[in-house]
Amino acid sequence: MFDFLEGYDLLGAFWMTVKLTVLSGIGSLVLGTALAAMRVSPVPLMRGFATVYVNVVRNIPLTVIIVFSAIGLADTLGMTMGVPDDFEALPFRLAILGLSAYTAAFVCEAVRSGINTVPVGQAEAARAIGLSFTQVLTSIVLPQAFRSVIGPLTNVLIALTKNTTVAAAIGVAEAALLMKEMIENEAQLVLISVVFAFGFVVLTLPTGLVLGWVGKRVAVKR
Repeated sequence: MFDFLEGYDLLGAFWMTVKLTVLSGIGSLVLGTALAAMRVSPVPLMRGFATVYVNVVRNIPLTVIIVFSAIGLADTLGMTMGVPDDFEALPFRLAILGLSAYTAAFVCEAVRSGINTVPVGQAEAARAIGLSFTQVLTSIVLPQAFRSVIGPLTNVLIALTKNTTVAAAIGVAEAALLMKEMIENEAQLVLISVVFAFGFVVLTLPTGLVLGWVGKRVAVKR
């Protein structure tokens, strides 16, 4: 029944999806946390920049951002991302850049919601003993905020896993690109769809279960 899979690197395609998810997840977590810190910053310019970034980026289709990364940054501006002669690695890195920039807007809002759950009195007490804004944020607020938003961040990560399929638009050899190739070459539309749907369930379901359990274990008791 599944003889049509022979000759296709199915595991390699899903491994590329995993790499896109992990690297983009790390990038978006770092950028999103920085944006969340800017959104609660006492500096109006930083708050304004982060607010504009989040509201603009999350309302732009991801496909537009990915294609802009390839055409605008690579072709027009000549960004090589450190791989000027590698035409396979460049789209991969550009996809990570686009996915990270897009997902960071959602990470920012998730982290900011966690920051809002921390009692204001804790931050005021920390400032009263002489801690700076950065010290209050990194030592008191963010540790509690992250414990409160593991659930929302899990949803963002699952969405990111599915969003990696957009990377096929710029030629990244991940699962969606292979699926498109197989549909064009094989007369097994239903079976191909079932195989790839099952593959994404295998990637996302354990992530949701494990991180959901972790979220319950580390949740802040108030």
